[in-house]
Amino acid sequence: MFGLFKKKKTPPTFAPLYTDMHCHLLPLVDDGSKSLEESLDVMEVMKEVGFEEIRLTPHYQYPRFPNKEDDIEERYKNFCEEVERNKGERSLPLLKGVTGEYRIDDGFHEHIERGRLLTYRFADPKRGSAKGLLLMELSLHQPVMGFEEVIFERQMEGYDIILAHPERYPYFNVHSDRLEQMKEQGVYFQANILSLDGFYGEEARKKAFDYIENGWIEFLGTDMHNVMYAQALRHAAGNRKIQQLLEKEEFENKNLVSKD
Repeated sequence: MFGLFKKKKTPPTFAPLYTDMHCHLLPLVDDGSKSLEESLDVMEVMKEVGFEEIRLTPHYQYPRFPNKEDDIEERYKNFCEEVERNKGERSLPLLKGVTGEYRIDDGFHEHIERGRLLTYRFADPKRGSAKGLLLMELSLHQPVMGFEEVIFERQMEGYDIILAHPERYPYFNVHSDRLEQMKEQGVYFQANILSLDGFYGEEARKKAFDYIENGWIEFLGTDMHNVMYAQALRHAAGNRKIQQLLEKEEFENKNLVSKD
């Protein structure tokens, strides 16, 4: 369908990560993939650049994407079956579960009340909180009042928190006291791989590298949405600075499994 993916040699730069733990390839549930065929083509590129597994993280964002966990799990099951039936000769990463990227917004309390938050856990059962690791995001424009309290309350309920792409929030600077406070209270951070290659602009690129230098980033994710992102991921795979980073830094991606 998307001829731009016809064979082109790309280095498997992201093989040390093994797992992509943040992507939007469940079709037609958010602003990610729009079809099964698009997801298949994008997954083929992800395998090419080194990912052996992917874990899907559809948006839970009110009112734009009012997804519910039971429906997402059913869609994921059907998607896995469709991928298996239609992949043909493609070499693809394994689909290893569905969780979610939860926006702290006016609808988040409904997910809490339903008690169906979809989370990761560490593969080592001796690590992490009983309810698993919850991937959360903030507004990309301005901070929501009281978001620190929302995160802290989830921790008190027994969740570990992963904050998605802190480098993309314009209200946090390179030496953010608010981010430092979250690190002190045990919040994990996940940076976007494409931020490291300038996909979101120079400010996000600089902050992503600086946060890694600070020792703040435990996870890297593609935040993959569509074929344009896949093209950008191919470009990032050839970035020597990213290659050197992955040669010297250890990230937690490969230590995650989906929580049943």
